[in-house]
Amino acid sequence: MSNEAVAPGRLLTGSLLLLLLAVTMTSAGAATLIHAGRLIDGTGGPVAEERTIVVEGNRIAAVERGYRRPRREDEVVDLAGYTVLPGLIDLHTHLMSEQRHGGYIDRYQLSEADYALKAAVNARKTLLAGFTTVRDLGDTYNVTIALRNAVNAGALPGPRIFTAGKSIASTGGHADPTNGWAPVARGDPGPVRGVANGPWEAVKAVRQRYKDGSDLIKITATGGVLSLAKSGENPQFTEDEIRAIVGAAGDYGFHVAAHAHGAEGMKRAIRAGVRSIEHGTYMDDEVMALMKQHGTFYVPTISAGRFVADKAAVEGYFPDIVRPKAAAVGPQIQGTFEKAYRAGVKIAFGTDTGVGPHGQNAREFAYMVAGGMPAMEAIRSATAVAAVVLGATELGTVEAGKLADLIAVSGDPLADISVLEDVRFVMKDGELHKDD
Repeated sequence: MSNEAVAPGRLLTGSLLLLLLAVTMTSAGAATLIHAGRLIDGTGGPVAEERTIVVEGNRIAAVERGYRRPRREDEVVDLAGYTVLPGLIDLHTHLMSEQRHGGYIDRYQLSEADYALKAAVNARKTLLAGFTTVRDLGDTYNVTIALRNAVNAGALPGPRIFTAGKSIASTGGHADPTNGWAPVARGDPGPVRGVANGPWEAVKAVRQRYKDGSDLIKITATGGVLSLAKSGENPQFTEDEIRAIVGAAGDYGFHVAAHAHGAEGMKRAIRAGVRSIEHGTYMDDEVMALMKQHGTFYVPTISAGRFVADKAAVEGYFPDIVRPKAAAVGPQIQGTFEKAYRAGVKIAFGTDTGVGPHGQNAREFAYMVAGGMPAMEAIRSATAVAAVVLGATELGTVEAGKLADLIAVSGDPLADISVLEDVRFVMKDGELHKDD
């Protein structure tokens, strides 16, 4: 040991450093320490045992091995008996609606306020079911744009919403809002109401969605099941029209989701550059090859297919023009999913909830696993993969720096995927919404 004297200045400097360090440690903000018995982090890595997820504000500050001992100011959430996962993402919802017997009369009887209140109720159900983020693919009256703003402002509980606002269709197409109306009432809805014919009207329709406040664009590239029109699969846009939509969407930083049942409409949409194909019922080998070539995502919505097939068997549930489409299209989607998965098409999670009941979104997982997709891949389709579709880099995994969207379930979803239908804990943006 040296006998050299230590200068007073050096002692003072050292003391100040220790004091500053102590003050910093004492004044550091409180954290929420989530003690997770098992963690599926969404990256596709193995399940981790006994982890502490450190949440500071609305973000994940760290993921640590073992259970960190809390400081006096910290809060501990004991999920040692549960499996923790990232908040789930549903890429195909319709929060303002829910199919019901006799529901086709609603559009003639309900007001904007009625739909807005329904959407607020459905948003809460969705959040409490563990879906902390949704992509809403088509509304009326821009209800989900207003709902998104209210949720973002903290005025209402609900998932993080990426909304297309009003879908874009061609005249008589699946999202033409005047289908089924008496001729005297139809008029020509035009691009403002989401009906476009020709490239320039298509561009105007995209620009209107931007003006309205949409986050993305949804088109109906083919006929659909529930619209009051005869065909469920015919192509309803030319490829030039879709290219115009995709090009204009790119100007505003939008991606384009394409509803499509028939193969020809899918081919046009994929070649034109859409981000995702929704439903994809009658996709053939050429469609799958194109999707792989262009990197297009497939959002299957098996739940909706099963729902409409079941209800097609109920006399009077659907109008006569809809019933045969529901009976034909519904049973096809499960088989299409199985074929697309085997072919290596990129698959992301989406349910078309609003066709079926809200809050039951997680039933889709069981259908995906039954179709041959391993449980871990199904979970990733609703977390990390779905975040890629949205371009939302802060979502989808449990990692330091990501937003604190977390859920927990009792049991092991890799052994029994249906446990995701009973979410016990929901945190969104660091705020606790459910703790059973």
